[in-house]
Amino acid sequence: MPDAKKLLEDIPNKVRDVLGILVDVNMHETPQGAYLEVEVEPYPNPVNYKGQYHYRSGATKQELKGVALDKFLLQKQGKRWDSVPIPKVKISDLKQETLMFFRERGIRSKRLPDSILPENAEQLLENLNLIEEGYLKRAAVLLFHPNPEKFVTGAYVKIGYFQREAELAFQDEVHGNLIEQVEKTVELLFTKYIKAFISYEGIHRVETYEYPKEAVREALLNAIAHKDYSGLTPIQIRVYRDKLMIWNEGTLPENWTLEKLLEPHSSRPYNPDIANAFFRCGYVESWGRGISIMAELCEAEGLLRPSYTVEGSDFWIEFKDLFNEVELKQRGLNERQIKALFFVKDNGKITNKGYMELNKISNRTATYELKEMVEKYNIFKILGASVSRHYVLK
Repeated sequence: MPDAKKLLEDIPNKVRDVLGILVDVNMHETPQGAYLEVEVEPYPNPVNYKGQYHYRSGATKQELKGVALDKFLLQKQGKRWDSVPIPKVKISDLKQETLMFFRERGIRSKRLPDSILPENAEQLLENLNLIEEGYLKRAAVLLFHPNPEKFVTGAYVKIGYFQREAELAFQDEVHGNLIEQVEKTVELLFTKYIKAFISYEGIHRVETYEYPKEAVREALLNAIAHKDYSGLTPIQIRVYRDKLMIWNEGTLPENWTLEKLLEPHSSRPYNPDIANAFFRCGYVESWGRGISIMAELCEAEGLLRPSYTVEGSDFWIEFKDLFNEVELKQRGLNERQIKALFFVKDNGKITNKGYMELNKISNRTATYELKEMVEKYNIFKILGASVSRHYVLK
């Protein structure tokens, strides 16, 4: 290598001038010949090549652009997407009713002191670390602005009820700031989409929902707090007759697996400023116990634990109700019994004659299968006698 000495001097100078970093170049002699070794130390700040940023993963290299470049630069600066300041948004632009609701809820949950109530909005936002160098952060706009979609596309929730996988029966959208989205979405789900079973304890009416309300609320809060808002896609909730699925665009913390997520773990929020605000107003805990809380609430109602799916930037949580078809078939119920179960779920009761007409079967078969629903599967109970005899959910 006749020009080795020159390269030992030129390479460090070229790297310094083009990339702005320092490297060491060493020459090594081997029986096969001499070679140069370039030593590059990891740099805490991003390094560009002629204005371009490149990322290597394994054997592939790609140029970072757009949202991917923004994420990379923020990560190198130790910042998160929700902590970036937004110019031209004033504190007076925020929704005062939401700020007051936030204060009152925080005081009730004992996460905020009583002294916070008379504080002005600027003091509250400063205490929540939602102001940086005089500018409101993205988190403040999402949490308290009356129309955050003016600044962040896709910052809302879509809900749909599906008869089958591709058969949408009806749908709704929930807009407004994140605090309003939490309250409005939970109310809409439990008044329009999720059925309540009615029973009586003496003269008192008791409503029992298909899914524990607090577990669904926890799942929604997790979706909103951990969503990747740079993806510009709304949170999607799909409700079926036997399951409920919540989707948000997001990723697990670096080097985490789904198995680790399901184990006891520390709190690693994707949007720390949003998560902190949710904690301060009593929406969530700060100890990474959301998964455990949902599991405990479902098991207390005799339901399966929620299941989770992570594929790329798709994050799904799925709740299955007591009458999930797959689970019912595994228990041994036949198609006619499952059909009758959903009929009772929708209509409150069924008679022997109704079972016969629903399934086009004989009285003998109907009587036998209804008896199984009562005695073998412990799903129905009998009310009334003789002519008024009917079956309801146990």
